[in-house]
Amino acid sequence: MKGITMANTRTSAKRARQAKKRQARNQTVKTTTRSALSDAITALKQQDLEKAKQAYRNAIRTLSKAASKGAVPAGRASRKISRLTLLAKKMMPTVLPAAKK
Repeated sequence: MKGITMANTRTSAKRARQAKKRQARNQTVKTTTRSALSDAITALKQQDLEKAKQAYRNAIRTLSKAASKGAVPAGRASRKISRLTLLAKKMMPTVLPAAKK
């Protein structure tokens, strides 16, 4: 039991170490997600078609991956994807591919 922990048992010390690792991993995923989302919003507002398409796809991919890994709740990711899609349709209707029927 190295380091400063408030754990009373070996198992609780291990759980604290695991939680610390998971927290660091999730933090990087969340940071990447926020960056991708803000990049997509910025690109959409600048009306740059190619940049907006790429940023939109990257943001959707990043949010979906974060949700599947459990770093972000699935409902939150879904909500952000939905709102980003609505913004994309509003700002640049040509960014999104045609809906399949």
